[in-house]
Amino acid sequence: MVVHLAVSFENGQRVYFTSENVRARAMSPPPTTLTVFFTLCRNDNFVRILLYSEVPTYFTWNTSTRKFQRYKQGRAVQRHLNLYSTDALGRLYTVHPNNAECFYLRLLLIDVRGPTSFPELKTVNGHVCATFREACQKLNLLENDAHWDISLTNASNTAQPQQIRTLFSIILTTCFPANPKDLWGKYKDYMNEDILHRMCRINANPNIQFTSNIYSEALILIEDVCLTIANKSLTELGMIAPNRYSNDIFDRDM
Repeated sequence: MVVHLAVSFENGQRVYFTSENVRARAMSPPPTTLTVFFTLCRNDNFVRILLYSEVPTYFTWNTSTRKFQRYKQGRAVQRHLNLYSTDALGRLYTVHPNNAECFYLRLLLIDVRGPTSFPELKTVNGHVCATFREACQKLNLLENDAHWDISLTNASNTAQPQQIRTLFSIILTTCFPANPKDLWGKYKDYMNEDILHRMCRINANPNIQFTSNIYSEALILIEDVCLTIANKSLTELGMIAPNRYSNDIFDRDM
């Protein structure tokens, strides 16, 4: 079972209200899985050793009371009375890189164990950082494009190829990864699955494999988005240039 976990700023969660309860909701917004996680970390020593995503393995989220509650059955956790583990997994909601600070908040939540509050989450070596991005930098979470790698990994698990290409285009044009070719090499198959399936269908051959022309077609689509967003070609962004001439011939042959 996968449990989706909220990623939102302090007092930044989505709130539903009516004309009758708008003031009460504004003054006291309902708790989220994240704010309740902070409370658990303050009150439960065991939770202090957990990542946010690990909490659903030991606690179930009660949607009525909006609280995490310990499972009453499962695999007993040694040296912890009345604590059981399950196969439940936590998955943080995906955050678009354009929503920068929230993206970095999510990155910290993936990496930091047992934070008790938003300020503590961005505290590194006793210093409360001004931003979540600064905290990520001090924790070396932004080295080697790790944050963009995580974002593309998450997208590859849930998104369609066109959406992954768009995300990659946005990362290229607004986030300036250090090694964009490496990211392309790692995720190019995910970005090309729809093109490969189309080629298999057109040729009535399910055994067609990825080719340079198929990859080039995806690069053309990515470059078109980059040109629209930033008026920059892929080579200007440190990427491989697509072979537009070869793909014109390829498309005609198809």
